[in-house]
Amino acid sequence: MGKFKKIDTSIEGVYVIEPTVFGDNRGYFMETYSKPDFDEIGLNYNFVQDNQSKSKKGVLRGLHFQKENTQAKLVRCLKGEVFDVAVDLRPGSKTYGKWEGVIISEENKKMFMIPRGFAHGFLVLSDEAEFAYKCDDIYNHEAEGGLKWNDSEIGIKWPEVSGMKQEEYLTSEKDSNWPTLKELRNTDLFKNLK
Repeated sequence: MGKFKKIDTSIEGVYVIEPTVFGDNRGYFMETYSKPDFDEIGLNYNFVQDNQSKSKKGVLRGLHFQKENTQAKLVRCLKGEVFDVAVDLRPGSKTYGKWEGVIISEENKKMFMIPRGFAHGFLVLSDEAEFAYKCDDIYNHEAEGGLKWNDSEIGIKWPEVSGMKQEEYLTSEKDSNWPTLKELRNTDLFKNLK
């Protein structure tokens, strides 16, 4: 039996990954990534960069993508709980503009595999969260792009954060000002997304 279980979602290429966790009264052990095991389940990525962030309750980061140096991402929550979202921006995809979301946490230990050509973001549901992700290409500041997190055309159903209204979610100024999907469609931003 492999160490990782790949679970299909409603969007082709986007998967929930469940690692095998070995636990006893001392705690637990698990592998969070193994190239041979990922290759075995058909996830043939060559990750070249690891990122980590810490955020407080109600922080919403995203929705981000790169116009060049597009990145596949394997994301997980080390501490706390987040609602993680991927939006399909692949030109010609039958699920273009559709989203998939999953709660990932230190408790459930799930990971989310997002291929190239997606906008990505997450909302912190716990008091704080530490979030880590592997990328298969380097970050390119000059190629940074984004999508409005509350675009009604996409219609992401962000969960409630205890004690907060949606308009109180904490976003950066940049994340608050990304264009809508309709506005993006009128540009050539997708030419390199695959």
